[in-house]
Amino acid sequence: MKLLINKNSLLEAISNVQKAITGKSTLPILQGIYINAYKNTLTLIGSDIDVCIETKIDAEILEEGSIVVDSRLFGEIIRKLPNAEIEISTIDNNTIELNCQKSCVNLIHMDASEYPLLPTITEDTIFSISQKTLKNMIKGTIFAVAQDETRPILTGVLFEVKDRKLNLVALDGFRVAFRSEQLDCNDNKEAVIPGKTLNEVSKILEDKDENVEITFTNNHILFNIGNTKVISRLLEGEFIKYASIIPQEYKTKVIVNKNEILGCIERASLMAKDGNTNLVKLEIVDDNLIVTSNSQLGKAREEVNIILQGESLKIAFNSKYLIDVFKNIEEEEIIMELSSSVAPCVVKNKEVNNCTYLLLPVRVLNN
Repeated sequence: MKLLINKNSLLEAISNVQKAITGKSTLPILQGIYINAYKNTLTLIGSDIDVCIETKIDAEILEEGSIVVDSRLFGEIIRKLPNAEIEISTIDNNTIELNCQKSCVNLIHMDASEYPLLPTITEDTIFSISQKTLKNMIKGTIFAVAQDETRPILTGVLFEVKDRKLNLVALDGFRVAFRSEQLDCNDNKEAVIPGKTLNEVSKILEDKDENVEITFTNNHILFNIGNTKVISRLLEGEFIKYASIIPQEYKTKVIVNKNEILGCIERASLMAKDGNTNLVKLEIVDDNLIVTSNSQLGKAREEVNIILQGESLKIAFNSKYLIDVFKNIEEEEIIMELSSSVAPCVVKNKEVNNCTYLLLPVRVLNN
């Protein structure tokens, strides 16, 4: 194998495929990046079996071939080479040589024939959506996936294609995050994608209107993002029927400026970090929402103007959960719907109905 390639395009490709290499696999070859030089294209693949990322870049291929190189070491070497064209060539059965200006590095490589094959997916696109939209949808739900592995299905995000909409849903037993966008697709489909996969997908997605194409099979999902493909296994099992959890009725409705309430909660939460509940109390009365927190460290009291419809109410929450929601909701004015101090709170945009968040309150004795 022998080729010439631009350093920065190679480095970007390495960075993409490394997102699939976790270092947890028992197969030593999966610590490596598979590199294939064919015609005028260099293909790089990283995999941990559950997730595979493949990216293609242009290169001047002088001699075709395939190798596997240690991911971490190869990435570090390329990163530290001068910003110039790199020549990569195999010099014997297990060594490649990298030449860049006055730098020359020899690196042991592994046998490409031992690298596991990627899952075969027929690329009949189920639907496509803009990269920017999907990136925002993932960001707006991923924080609510369960970190606890006792219920594996909840460590993923539900992708639901239904009624010409794409719905993303995450929940962890304390909160529900729901985002929805219009879709030009008549199919109905649902699958649960591991949260860690979507984390990596969102890092590859760009803030632009170009589409990402998405294909489902029974066991896998494929994201086609420009020159990069991400293939992930799906989580098995039945996702919770989220629609039945979200209350449709309320006794108290609060309209509030998102940034004002976020600032109040963030400041009050500094005092609430004693213990692990991060407890803040909200008192909704007339046109004010009063946020209080106290611990052995001290006390905090914040106040924000609101528009109140319905009954006054006192309720308490884990401040971290409130902050997660307020940071990820996009409109300036938001709606909070509540029924009692022990019933879930629903948070929505005031104008565009494309997200719903549900939070369970913390029961406190004086309620």
